[in-house]
Amino acid sequence: MDQSTSTTGQPAADSTADAPTSDRALGAPLVELSRVNKHFGALHVLQDIDLTVRKGEVLVVIGPSGSGKSTLCRAINRLETIDDGTITVDGKTLPEEGKALAQLRAEVGMVFQSFNLFAHKTVLDNVTLGPRKVRGLSKKDAEEQARKLLDRVGVGNQAGKMPAQLSGGQQQRVAIARALAMQPKVMLFDEPTSALDPEMVNEVLDAMVALAQEGMTMIVVTHEMGFARKAADRVVFMADGQIVEEAAPEEFFTAPKSERARDFLSKILTH
Repeated sequence: MDQSTSTTGQPAADSTADAPTSDRALGAPLVELSRVNKHFGALHVLQDIDLTVRKGEVLVVIGPSGSGKSTLCRAINRLETIDDGTITVDGKTLPEEGKALAQLRAEVGMVFQSFNLFAHKTVLDNVTLGPRKVRGLSKKDAEEQARKLLDRVGVGNQAGKMPAQLSGGQQQRVAIARALAMQPKVMLFDEPTSALDPEMVNEVLDAMVALAQEGMTMIVVTHEMGFARKAADRVVFMADGQIVEEAAPEEFFTAPKSERARDFLSKILTH
């Protein structure tokens, strides 16, 4: 699902005033992509992508529909295979398959456009399933952790409900808690608000801003320009399968260097 405009796309004049993330000291490289290429048939969706994300960094990827943003995000935990190049997470090359890949995915949390919650399990069970099955936590420890995480994203009072009893915004916040329950080294967000009604978008973005301020390493594909300006350490602009430019958010939004980025921003920020 694509949105050419952002529900929070009008960055207020003071939208960077409460953005401490850009001043944070970042750690060593955590996710590294080197000359990554991906084709879907004749379509070259990722073209020689070079990108490094440091520990504690919030990287926001923006760009027009079809630019390769979601494919880039999904390649980092091998939901999409790549044709050539290398991707490493915490110094380890992405495994091909099997237990090593499952372990990698435990280190790389992912939140999708759709919430992908188990409809037949309670909110609490959704959040405890992974830690119990993959991390080997006891039921008691997993539930204690889950309740803390649900509180952290503002849905602690929904633990006993089924997903269908929750709003879209609440379901997406449960999905964030579920990903966090695996104690990942990096969180990937692939258009996490694009399936939400407009009035539910901010509650999810607020939870993501809080994560950013706590130092979680995050790679976020989004059309929410207000979030990008407020929470990102760095903005990457993609078009036609390539990284066209990257910069600190204030620099990117006030003085984009490429004509392609200027054209994109002129369309998305005037709505």
